Amino acid sequence: MEAEIITIGTEILLGEIVDTNTRTLARRLRDIGLDIYRTSTVGDNAERIAQAVQESMKRASAVITTGGLGPTIDDVTREGVAMAFEVETEFSPTLWAQIEKRFSDFGRTPTDNNRRQAHVPEAAVPIENPVGTAPAFIMEASDSCVICLPGVPAEMIYLLEHDVIPYLRKRLTLRGIIKSRVLRTAGLGESVLDKRIADLEQLSNPTVGLSAHPGRVDIRITAKASSEQEADSMIWGVEATLHQRLGENIYGSDRATLEEVIATELRERNLHLYTLEYGTGGALSASFRAHSDIYVGGQFVNRPEDIAQLAALLRSSCAENGAECGMAVVLLEKQAGHQLITHLFLNGDTKSHDRHYQGQFVYPEARAVSLALERFRRMLLASRQDNSESDS
Repeated sequence: MEAEIITIGTEILLGEIVDTNTRTLARRLRDIGLDIYRTSTVGDNAERIAQAVQESMKRASAVITTGGLGPTIDDVTREGVAMAFEVETEFSPTLWAQIEKRFSDFGRTPTDNNRRQAHVPEAAVPIENPVGTAPAFIMEASDSCVICLPGVPAEMIYLLEHDVIPYLRKRLTLRGIIKSRVLRTAGLGESVLDKRIADLEQLSNPTVGLSAHPGRVDIRITAKASSEQEADSMIWGVEATLHQRLGENIYGSDRATLEEVIATELRERNLHLYTLEYGTGGALSASFRAHSDIYVGGQFVNRPEDIAQLAALLRSSCAENGAECGMAVVLLEKQAGHQLITHLFLNGDTKSHDRHYQGQFVYPEARAVSLALERFRRMLLASRQDNSESDS
């Protein structure tokens, strides 16, 4: 079974708003076993909406649209879907009564243009919207269905959970599940990581894929199975292989971040952190602002000539602020690339790195901070291992 998602709105095409609905829908449909091979965005044009819907219906068992169900002239999803099914729109007194009640609950009176929202294509199955004023609807064909949801994320999510998911389970007799697990890695580039796990990326079920971020790479394992237990078993087998091959390059899973992993380690060891930075735009200190229990603060280095004394400044600043560990990150732009200098301080020991990166350094601030964080995480791991060996 396949589904396709169509987001509707010229404001999305113009970059004025970010489409979060596609991500929400894709994840939820994945959970109930629906494959999604294609998503698209269409502007507020009835003819183009109709064309997009017709094309999607040829490929997918379910087509879900979001947006274009409001009261204004440019909300034309109803007309576009009616055009795709070669029918007219019709006024629904039942929907209009529901809309009037919603406005009454707010102590307001609907305007004439709100009546547009009570129009749906002929033969549509209306879906009442108890959390908004834009009713949704479903159009059914012999081998496909089109579900039209409002674009307001909160309304879309409510109707998705309360109406759409139960409808899809029943119509498509969905009993399977698609489950994903993400392993977070740092310290290896995407190409190096790809070479190490290339054979796993050829698997058909579960599948393994990579997603690169500045200084970090995610590995996604996705299994399609008849039950959650079966999917977990399939994922665990691949995950064990990945841990065996990549070892400490894997720093966490799913929603874990490099910053959170470091903060947790410091918290468990009752350690506090201080930071210094230059050329990063404040990205280093921003990484730890949410962890005020272990992050005692930081400062920016304003003068390039101070960089030579940065290691000493880091040690003294940590002492002055009651921090047992610290990070100093300097990012310098060079003619042929960037220079990254890091000083890491932990329990009286300082480790320094000075590396030049040639060529284009994409997202330099984020990448520099990721590299520094990974070096600090490795330092913490080594320190913990040393302590364990001393205790034994």
